[in-house]
Amino acid sequence: AVDGVDLVVEAGETVSVMGPSGCGKSTLLHLLGGLEHPDGGEILLDGRRVDRLSETAWSILRRRTIGFVFQSFNLVDELTAVENVELPALLVGASARRARRRAVELLERLDVAGRADHLPDRLSGGERQRVALARALVNDPLLILADEPTGNLDSRATGEILRLFADRRASGQSLLVVTHAARVASTADRLLTMRDGAL
Repeated sequence: AVDGVDLVVEAGETVSVMGPSGCGKSTLLHLLGGLEHPDGGEILLDGRRVDRLSETAWSILRRRTIGFVFQSFNLVDELTAVENVELPALLVGASARRARRRAVELLERLDVAGRADHLPDRLSGGERQRVALARALVNDPLLILADEPTGNLDSRATGEILRLFADRRASGQSLLVVTHAARVASTADRLLTMRDGAL
């Protein structure tokens, strides 16, 4: 699915990846986030080799340094929107008060705070997308991996997310964004095209 990809993403850089369905974009994100393991090659994060980490070590690393925005949201059905957002913060040891404050702050920024107490099945696709994005950002990760982060959003909400991404980039966070949206891709520092597993 991914063949001979050689890629460096610098601190504070946003890289967009475009390409036809099935070309390996999502697999690339999953490899970089430790959700799938490469058959060969190396993956380094902040100078540290991570492709040989155990599942437990990857899990800890992901919680602290990687924010994921999944195309399918991957929200916990039994938790409210605000509980979904605060969960990663609680898992890395934040106090309940600090985790809730940060979660509410992000939901407000993404204009979905009014739905904070709703379960995912009571949210629209766009609202779930914004909750998933807030969850990815709650621990101020070093790297954000986003798979179609604006796929379910209207133009205004897309603009707000692009502004949020710009803020993250200014604070030194790196973003790797898989997208079909030209508007999203055009805001990146670099645009890469993927075909048949290769860049």
